[in-house]
Amino acid sequence: MLFFVFQGITGQVNSLFDEIESEKTEIELLPNSMLFTQRWLWGEKGLMRKTNLLPLSIENREREMKIRRKMLISHQVIGYATLAGMIAQGVLGVKLYNGHSQYEDAHEIIGNFTTASYFTGAGLSLFAPPPLISVKDKGLTSIKAHKWLATVHFSAMIATNVFADSNKEYHRAASYTLFGSYALAIISFKF
Repeated sequence: MLFFVFQGITGQVNSLFDEIESEKTEIELLPNSMLFTQRWLWGEKGLMRKTNLLPLSIENREREMKIRRKMLISHQVIGYATLAGMIAQGVLGVKLYNGHSQYEDAHEIIGNFTTASYFTGAGLSLFAPPPLISVKDKGLTSIKAHKWLATVHFSAMIATNVFADSNKEYHRAASYTLFGSYALAIISFKF
């Protein structure tokens, strides 16, 4: 009788351990929190999944991490080019405010380049595949500072372009806000 009871208990314990082990091996392929752009494109019901371009699997998530890395490196490179454009814009803008109208065409051309590179870099960041996991660090981190400053400089970039022809004072204020927050966003990653 003891033999049968022992076998029953052992069988239940073994099935419990098997169940626990199978839960451990189930891997979550997507982080809990994603940007809405990432969820729209890369989420479980995102465009990449619905079109079957990259169905959700371990192999495809590995591919996505390679894509993510390339997109974020491109985001950084374009970010530096955009910063250079902003510096040139600042120099030309000051000259224009001081009455040197011969720089107006150059200011506009570099402004168009800077705007295009800015939104290209922003798109690379916003539409990159999500990371493997969501890390919730307490306190201020460089990535949190970068994201908060991105909200400021994104708004300032839009305002700079909206006020370019209609209100020079607002345009200048938005430009300074844009440059300051953008430069700080870049610096926040270095420290």
